[in-house]
Amino acid sequence: MKERIRELRKSLGLTLEKFGLPLGVGKTAISKIENGDRGITDQMVKSICREYNVNEEWLINGTGEMFSEIDREDQLMRWAASVLKEDSSSFRKRFVTMLSSLQEEDWCFLEEKARMLIDLRDHSEKD
Repeated sequence: MKERIRELRKSLGLTLEKFGLPLGVGKTAISKIENGDRGITDQMVKSICREYNVNEEWLINGTGEMFSEIDREDQLMRWAASVLKEDSSSFRKRFVTMLSSLQEEDWCFLEEKARMLIDLRDHSEKD
């Protein structure tokens, strides 16, 4: 399992520190797990699978696909949760906060502008 954890982390392009952060552990703990100096608890397996959408069967036994399939709504909910955890000064959090306060007419305006941009893009691709 230690090799699969390293493979997962590298496939996600994460440092030891960034991989461990949402799991509540530091880079030293992840390094020890990857090197086989520390065992991995059932709770850590569950946390890795939940945080990184990993197929538990793959993580434990190496069978199946690395990632579990996730529907678009769950994917959106996970993304929103990650944005809400960010520092209040982050652009993504400020932007989502602003979107959450829009009125219906604001949404209509944005939809109209988005459609205009799509039309412009489609028109320029034909030229």
